[in-house]
Formats: sequence, structure tokens, C-alpha cells
Amino acid sequence: MNLSQHIKAPFYRIIGEEAEKLGIEVYAIGGFVRDILLERKNDDVDFVTNGKGIELAKACAKALGIKKVDIFKTYGTAHFKYHNLDLEFVGARKESYREHSRNPEVSPGTLEDDQRRRDFTVNALAISLQKNNFGDVIDPFDGIGDLEKKILRTPLNPDITFSDDPLRMMRAVRFSNQLGFKIADESWQAIKQNADRLKIVSMERIITEVNKIVMCDKPSIGFDLLFKTGLLHQFFPEMVRLHGVEKKNGIAHKDNFYHTIQVLDNLCVMSDKLWLRWSAIMHDIAKPPTKRFEEGAGWTFHGHEDLGARMVPKIFSRLKLPLDHQMKYVQKMVLLHLRPIALTKEEISDSAIRRLLFEAGDDIDDLMLLCKADITSKNEAKVKRYLANYEIVKQKLIELEEKDRIRNFQPPVTGEHIMETFGIGPGREVGIIKNAIKDAILDGIIHNAYQEAFDFMLAEGDKLGLKPKSSDQ
Repeated sequence: MNLSQHIKAPFYRIIGEEAEKLGIEVYAIGGFVRDILLERKNDDVDFVTNGKGIELAKACAKALGIKKVDIFKTYGTAHFKYHNLDLEFVGARKESYREHSRNPEVSPGTLEDDQRRRDFTVNALAISLQKNNFGDVIDPFDGIGDLEKKILRTPLNPDITFSDDPLRMMRAVRFSNQLGFKIADESWQAIKQNADRLKIVSMERIITEVNKIVMCDKPSIGFDLLFKTGLLHQFFPEMVRLHGVEKKNGIAHKDNFYHTIQVLDNLCVMSDKLWLRWSAIMHDIAKPPTKRFEEGAGWTFHGHEDLGARMVPKIFSRLKLPLDHQMKYVQKMVLLHLRPIALTKEEISDSAIRRLLFEAGDDIDDLMLLCKADITSKNEAKVKRYLANYEIVKQKLIELEEKDRIRNFQPPVTGEHIMETFGIGPGREVGIIKNAIKDAILDGIIHNAYQEAFDFMLAEGDKLGLKPKSSDQ
């Protein structure tokens, strides 16, 4: 097979010419070649050479007028951007892991060595950039056949492939999810047998793959595979504990693992925000420790939203996820995720809507999406009722936001105003009055306006025995 019609851009010929000057061969390899055949967009092009990878990158950058080249001497790789493409150059190599190593040992190798070390046959395809056979596909492991069959198979014995680099097991799940490919039976069994070896891989590398799964169109496929292979058990036991159904007195609760990944899928139809998707993953994470069976009430999970929010920082820290505003955002979503749903079950008061707006702030729209995604009942009448009430809550939010300007509001009377008016310093009384003003606005007792808030402050101060400075003169 020849793919020269897919690499018509002049820079491919230039790279081949620069390699010839250095007395080496160069090939485009891996996912870029796979995606040409699958007709998928891919802006990352990897080139492998039989030596002098960094030297070739520098020569090509110079020939193409590129000034900045990123060099990684440890792995013998170099990278630069060319127009909208990321071009990476590496000398052909062998990679292996020691039993308890987190990082691969690398040594020079041939093109065939490099293709052998690839995770799957569909990622071991190479295109020659040499003049005499420009565009020819080098496919020693029938990767093209596996592409046609939509199957993920390792070039070598899968036990060796996955033991050498256990991250390849995560990549198997990710590619299966992204491409809609089946993992070959022998590879599937090898993943199950080697799952515990994932523990030697750094969490940063694992979570990179997880996030790619999270960003798939239907990530439930990937999470189901992670669970069934035992990979999920190695790094996310809290999610594993969601799995299963317990029955008591003839009453069973739903399987919260499959509910969670259904919520995730539902949300993915509405949003491509990574951290909102993580909110779906985490929203019921505390159901196992809060599960109780109560006579007359059945299974309950009281307080799982509060405990779940408190679990978020610890889980994010362990998974090497960001601990700044992204974590706080997910924490807020978990804490508030029941609030809109609760409002759909009762007569909706303006006060409850104002409080929800105040606490959610600019994240209210995302919270409402999570709420909608969380409706997964198999009872069609129940779903219809919830969705109808959801729309009522949504409309109420819009109306009250326009009228009362509650989202992210700050009470019009500040602590400084209170201290200045009553001639007092910082203390308990200031906090009491500030909270009273905030609650009065949220409860609709006064409007979110300065004069009403100021008059209310005077009345609250009087209750505490405080007099305005002007009254003392």
C-alpha cells in the first residue's frame, strides 16, 4: 500500500531529503498513519529514524525556517510546531520496564524494534519518506488488517507488551472507546492478568489517559472496560465501590456505578467541559459510606452530597488532578447537585431559588446541566414529571436573576458600612448584621438595594443594642 497522496505537503519531502543528507532513513509512524487510514483528523505527526533523531529535527527545523526546537535528550526526542502541526522526531528505540520501575529504560534500535515496542498493530504502521519508496506503508504485523476488522491487538505477546509498559493497558481501553474497536481476546485476558502492574506507572501518566476517556463522546464504554478489566481498582477504588446492588426486605437500590456513568454520558451530550464531566463522575462518590436501610423508607444515602464534597480534595490529590479552581468547582457541583432536583419535588419558593442562585453563582448553568443529566429513572412518567419541573425551576432562575440580580451578589451594605455607622470595630456583631442582611435579601424580605439594606441594618443593630453614631451626639 502507498499513501503518498495523503502526504503531499512539501515538508514531507524536505524531511526525507534532510535524512538522506545525514545518511539515515526516516518514517512517519504511529497514530498519524492509523488516522490517515481511518480518515480521522490528526495534527500530531511522529517521525522515527534509525539514529540521529535530534540532529534530524534540528536540520528539518532549519530547512523549514523554524527557530524553536524542543529537545528531550533523555529519550532522544525533539519537537517543533510547523503551521498547525506538532512534529516530533525520535531515533528508533527499544523500551522496557524493570519490575518496580515507573519509567522505561530506553536503548537504540531498528525500525522493526520500534514497531515491535508499539502498543498495538494499528499504531505500528509506518510510511517511508525515502525517495525510492516514498509513501510506502511498512506493516510487519498486519495492522491494516486489524484496522479493517476494528480490533486492537498487540504486535508481540500481550503479556510481554503490557508487562513492559503497563500504561498500554489504559491505552487499550482509551483507543477502544475513542475508535469503537474491540480489544482482542488474548489482549483482554492479558490486561486482566496484568492489571495490578499498573501500580508501577506514575499517576500523572494514568490520569492523562483517564481524561482522554472522560472526553470521549460516550465515556461509559471506557469506564465499563476499566472496571471489568480490574484497571479501575488500581487507582480509583472509590468509584469501584459504587458498583453493585444490595437487596433487603425485597427492596433493592440501583447500581450507583452504572448510574454514574449513565449520568456522565447524558452530560456529554450537553457539554464538553472536562471538569463538569468530572463532577458527574464524583457526584455520588459518597453513596457507599452513607448507605443505610431504614424501615419504611428503604435505602437512603443521607448527606452523600456533603461527604462527597469533602472527599473531592483527597481524591483529586491522589489522582494528581488540579487542586486549585478546578477542584473547587467540582467540589461545589458535588455539594449542590441535589438542590435543583430537590426543588423539582416540591412547590418552588422564590427564597429557595435565590439561595440556589447565590450559592452556585456563575456555575448555576453547569449545575442545572448536571441536574438534568442526573435524571436516569427507567420510570417514564417519573422522568417526564422531573423534566417538566426542571424546566419550571430553570425558568424561575432566569426570572429571579433578571429581577433580583442575585447571582454572585454582594450585600449592598458592607462590613465597613456597619462599623462606620455604629462606631464599632471588627467583631461578632458585624458578622451577625451582615448575615441578617444577606438572608433578608435571599428570603425576599428586602430588595437587593442600598437604602432598604441600610434601613434593615439599623433595625438589626438596634436588636443588638447598637446605636448609630449620630444618635450619640
